[in-house]
Amino acid sequence: MHNFKAVIFDMDGLLIDSETLALETFQSTCAQYKLGDMSELFKRLIGTNMALSKSILQSELPAKIILSEFVQVWDNAYLKATSRGPVALMPGVAKLLKQLQLQGMPMAVATSSKTQRAREKLSHSGILDYFAFIVGGDQVVQSKPQPDIYLKAAAQLAVAPAACLAFEDSKNGVKAAFAAGMTVVQIPDLVAADDELLALGHIILQRIDDVLDFNFAANFSS
Repeated sequence: MHNFKAVIFDMDGLLIDSETLALETFQSTCAQYKLGDMSELFKRLIGTNMALSKSILQSELPAKIILSEFVQVWDNAYLKATSRGPVALMPGVAKLLKQLQLQGMPMAVATSSKTQRAREKLSHSGILDYFAFIVGGDQVVQSKPQPDIYLKAAAQLAVAPAACLAFEDSKNGVKAAFAAGMTVVQIPDLVAADDELLALGHIILQRIDDVLDFNFAANFSS
């Protein structure tokens, strides 16, 4: 970890176990519209901001469905699900954040979620104060898999992208952080890395705190 000057995290499905709730509420919304199993469509939305998500939904949902209504029904269901209490942290998150804080490592979040909503979820889960900056999808024009959000987070931390370690769970997020020139660690959540993603040669671990024992020096020299 001493090879890096800052660490940047995705949020949903990486820090907090919110992608499961998003999928459940997406599927329940699809059921209301009698669309059946649309989980493969949901996987395409993971890691994208609202604008890109709407574009994908517009192209894939039946023409008879009014997109704004569908999105509102889904969003209401998701807000209800996440308002029941704090969204649980993913395994190993608390341990890693505490260790990085002890090391004095600057940290930021780069999430496709809207900034204010991201701050609320991180606050309710008890980890907001670990991060110097929260960069939401509403702060950049181009969504993941474009690198804009990671470049903005690095700029706010005043650290060169090449000196940043980025944590992601999704394909779009990994591609975004990789395109920004960062070292990328993926902790897959709902979707495993496919051949296209594996070709990037990034680091894949089972738990986020596994990184504490990872030999970066050997990885860089290989």
